[in-house]
Amino acid sequence: MFNLKVLSQEDTEKLLNIDDVLDVVENVYKLKAEDKTKVFPLVFNEFEPGVADVDIKSGWIKGYDIFGLKEVAWFGENAQKNMPTLMSTIMIWDSVTGAPLGVLDGNHITGMRTGAAGALGAKYLARKDSETLLLVGAGHIATFQIAATLKEFPDLRKVLIYDAMDYGTAEKMANGIRNKLENEFSLDVNEAVTFGAVSDIEEATRNSDIIITVTPSKNPIIMKEWVKPGTHFSCIGSDMVGKEEIDPEIFRNARVFVDDIEQCINVGEVEIPIKKGTLTRDRIVGEIGEIPTGKTKGRENDEQITVFDATGTALLDLLTGKLALDTAKEKELGINAVL
Repeated sequence: MFNLKVLSQEDTEKLLNIDDVLDVVENVYKLKAEDKTKVFPLVFNEFEPGVADVDIKSGWIKGYDIFGLKEVAWFGENAQKNMPTLMSTIMIWDSVTGAPLGVLDGNHITGMRTGAAGALGAKYLARKDSETLLLVGAGHIATFQIAATLKEFPDLRKVLIYDAMDYGTAEKMANGIRNKLENEFSLDVNEAVTFGAVSDIEEATRNSDIIITVTPSKNPIIMKEWVKPGTHFSCIGSDMVGKEEIDPEIFRNARVFVDDIEQCINVGEVEIPIKKGTLTRDRIVGEIGEIPTGKTKGRENDEQITVFDATGTALLDLLTGKLALDTAKEKELGINAVL
């Protein structure tokens, strides 16, 4: 028999804070750069194209003696059944004994670690004097992106929010984001920061220093000619074949980093630029963790356009999940189960 912890979304919301998750995600990137992790092959299946699918990301964090997976299922018709369309579960095992350690709801963990990833891409690659952040996409994940980026860039002055499908969604987010950040993320938001929805993506792009894209788009939303020198992109939405958020021409002269080279080439934002020839594999400078470990340099000058392609690996979910499990043990939260 094995003892393991079961954590709900409500539990993880109580257990995780954005500062700790930023540290965890940064640590994962460093461990990966030091060859202390392993990403297992991605598993994807469509039960019915455009209706229901599942993907399973898995891996091993050698430095923490854990391995595991995150399963994400999308069932579009669940909305008609008054059920969530997207459901995520994380499972973690001990890599020394193979014993199960925990089963966790993955929704909040995914939001937290994805927000941290986008923000850390900006930390390593954006200009330090950046003042304007543009969020392309006003869905659930956008809130986590804003929270994490404000932690890394407390001197930001403007946060612009764009939604290609519905301006009203962006406006609603902009109007409520300050209270959400303060109440749900315990952030002391600088009074000088303004939040606003935008309808003109070209103008917003021209005026932004950091652009984080979090959409499921299969066509470029941002074009090369709109991008000013020195802009940084954290591309988060492209995580399946054919997804594309920014113009492939942006990659022609950009300094490009990824979270996992093979995965990004296959399903990330760099997939299409490589197929079109505006980017070659050898021009990908490296994985993002190679910057803080000193293996390579990030931004080289203030005029350079930089891109971080983050497809997301299970490694982020696993170490964030371990943090939640460890904290749950200390605070006596969650359900103790015997398997």
